[in-house]
Amino acid sequence: MADDAALTLRLDAVIDAALAEHRIVGGVVLVARDGKTVYARAAGLADREVGRPVQLDTIFRYASLTKPIVSAAALGLMEEGILHLEDPVTRILPDFRPKLADGTTPVITFRHLLTHTSGLTYDFMEPPESAYHAQGISNGFDVAGLEMDENLRRAASWPLNFQPGTNWNYSVATDVLGAAMAAAAGASLPEIVRRKVTGPLGMNDTDFAVVDPGRFAAAYADAAPEPVRMGASHTVPFIPSPLHYAPDRILDSTSFASGGAGMAGNGRDYLAFLEAIRTGGGPILEPRSARLLMENAIGDIAVTATGPGYGFSLGGAILRDPKGAGTPQPAGTWSWGGVYGASWFVDPVNRLSVVVLTNTAIEGMVGAITLGVREAVYG
Repeated sequence: MADDAALTLRLDAVIDAALAEHRIVGGVVLVARDGKTVYARAAGLADREVGRPVQLDTIFRYASLTKPIVSAAALGLMEEGILHLEDPVTRILPDFRPKLADGTTPVITFRHLLTHTSGLTYDFMEPPESAYHAQGISNGFDVAGLEMDENLRRAASWPLNFQPGTNWNYSVATDVLGAAMAAAAGASLPEIVRRKVTGPLGMNDTDFAVVDPGRFAAAYADAAPEPVRMGASHTVPFIPSPLHYAPDRILDSTSFASGGAGMAGNGRDYLAFLEAIRTGGGPILEPRSARLLMENAIGDIAVTATGPGYGFSLGGAILRDPKGAGTPQPAGTWSWGGVYGASWFVDPVNRLSVVVLTNTAIEGMVGAITLGVREAVYG
């Protein structure tokens, strides 16, 4: 592992290259070791068209970085006895009864939702020829103005991809989880998350709404010779199907609070969350609950979104085989990313937490900058 001075040089070089090569417009990179922030840099532009620079408190769209926060809040409700991990979802949402292709209605539990083994899916996980794309089932970042009840109805009407618990597929499961949390607790999902996670951790810039529009980063998409600013809607190529974005969704209060993709916040807030989980959960979770976020919960089931070598916890990918995954990170590393251009990982062996937030999709999630940051951290 590089010492702090060498780490700074390596990370600066990665960020400088990403900006010089026009792969990102702007971003924030943070690294904490043993609870101490050893690297923090804001670089590039939050809004290129008006020349507003990125600051360390710039607010970015989290997209799927929302999921671990909502998972933590759900575990907090489970500690209170409001939800139970092995209970069927129909105990809270009696009308949510998607069927298998053979017409039978299987039991989906909260464990299935948290581990993405429910059989549900996302539009961008389905092949382009699939009829799923005509169903209007929102992924939580693609359209504004849709209510949760209607999206649940649409999701429940589509056949499950497999018997719950037998496979892994990235999906709207965390949106379903968020709806169940709200119904069970008698409060909105944003209220629950503030009470259980962001409030106790002082994550004052993180919410399902933008707390300060003057610090909100514009959204950009990969393109040559430089990233393009997203309009009211934008499509980015992806496999198997394109990603459809509505960047202003978070500014529309009529849009359902998406537990899978609906939050925004800054890098320091997210680092505080990761560090809380890494160090045992305090003050938001008991240690046993925090461990559920950092331990593989699906056995040998393959996580198709990551490639080989990974399992999945109740809130993110868990590295099982570093050699098979081709990474210098040790087994047990916890990680995930967000489609607006963000990624993070927690290395419990070396007591590291790393956050990369950019305003450029999808470079900041799976592009060269994410690999460069990883390699720089391990020196």
